[in-house]
Amino acid sequence: MAETNESRGVFAAVLTPLDADLRPDMKRFAAHCRWLLDNGCDGLAPLGTTGEANSLAVADRMALIEGAAEAGLPMGRMIFGTGTPALHDTVALSRAALKAGAGGLLALPPFYYKNPSEEGLFAAFAGLAERVGDLAPRLYLYHFPQMSAVPITLSLTARLREAFPGVFVGMKDSSGDFANTKSFIKAFPDFQAFSGSEELLLDNLKAGGTGCISATTNATAHLAARVLKAWRTGDAAAAETAQQVATGARRTISRFPAIAALKAIVAKRRGDRAWLNMLPPQHPLDEARTEELFAALAPFDGFSAFRLAEA
Repeated sequence: MAETNESRGVFAAVLTPLDADLRPDMKRFAAHCRWLLDNGCDGLAPLGTTGEANSLAVADRMALIEGAAEAGLPMGRMIFGTGTPALHDTVALSRAALKAGAGGLLALPPFYYKNPSEEGLFAAFAGLAERVGDLAPRLYLYHFPQMSAVPITLSLTARLREAFPGVFVGMKDSSGDFANTKSFIKAFPDFQAFSGSEELLLDNLKAGGTGCISATTNATAHLAARVLKAWRTGDAAAAETAQQVATGARRTISRFPAIAALKAIVAKRRGDRAWLNMLPPQHPLDEARTEELFAALAPFDGFSAFRLAEA
């Protein structure tokens, strides 16, 4: 996908490799990003939930943003997670990402205080928009109520879009409720609405949505890309078949703790146990669960190396 002012297609919510001191490992991060772009991803979304962003220090998140640019990664194809509970931390991360050339920002609501008023949430997002407005930001709202406990509503989105034309351009809906995603697509025809799972990719495309930003595409991007390719070429039957396969792989991985499972898969593919490093409270799968994961994935295309020796 060429770098444009729009982000569309299959995106990976990129894992963050960590060194022995549990700091971001830029060499491994850059290599993984390039692998994802070469194996089905149209773009990347680092420093989100899957990237353990809220377990990383702000300084480490800043270093990863700057390191991505220094590594020559295609920043225009990257949407960086910059949301934190603190407005000025969010602003600092957002300005750093935009100055580095990021194609967009993925902004969680301030999530520590629960049941905030719409006025309070509007003030938080407006404060961000005002403080980065000179850098022509493209902000994507991050709706993940299961984790943040602070939903993004239609009315809030409408107010933000009216107050800041051209700034709040889309959202990632990780609720798993496609009716919710569809309501945003219907309400805002020019809105770039991503589903948070490739399981909903074809439904998203049929409804006029933008694509998916998914954790599991760290491992299944090639399968999700087949859905998108078939859809774009007008082959509805092939798209349905490809979606069934992508959904099966997604559901298989989802039977395990997501970050631990995905890091185990990347470690296996790369023959690199350093990929098993993760920040507490995340914890690697034990040997039995790892073997169970690999055996379950082995029948899927692209995972033949995961087949157990005795199989």
